[in-house]
Amino acid sequence: MKTALLSLALATSFTTSALAQDLVQQTSLGTPLAVELAQAAVAACSADGYNVAAAVTDRSGVLLALVRAENAGAHTANASTAKAFTSASSRTPTSAMAENVAKNAGAAGLVDIPGFLVLAGGVPVKAGSATVGAIGVAGAPGGNLDEACANKAIEKLSSRLK
Repeated sequence: MKTALLSLALATSFTTSALAQDLVQQTSLGTPLAVELAQAAVAACSADGYNVAAAVTDRSGVLLALVRAENAGAHTANASTAKAFTSASSRTPTSAMAENVAKNAGAAGLVDIPGFLVLAGGVPVKAGSATVGAIGVAGAPGGNLDEACANKAIEKLSSRLK
């Protein structure tokens, strides 16, 4: 009887530890904060005179929020979404990816990944060292300006990313 109980206890502990390795907990942006980040990015660019769209994704690159200034070009919604997706899935600012592609022929294939847009303006959103989402901005007269608006939005709401 004791042997049977010991065997059952050992089997249960091995099963529990095996299951624990099968499940992963991850932190990701919630929709309310994503909406506020998108609004803050559009407002930051509007303050500088630029009509843009801003998209925010969760950590996996799934769209949570999209805000477009009334006078932003029609292409900005898709471009901002693709920049956010690219940044979320690579965990890298798209400006760094664009620079890498320009300098490294081996990285040129990144532009061929479906859904990727390797232009500046996509920025990972981090909580500590963990990427919890990404923001993409499109429509300013330069990707560096798009990225600046994304960074202003993240900075404005940084106290909620802890």
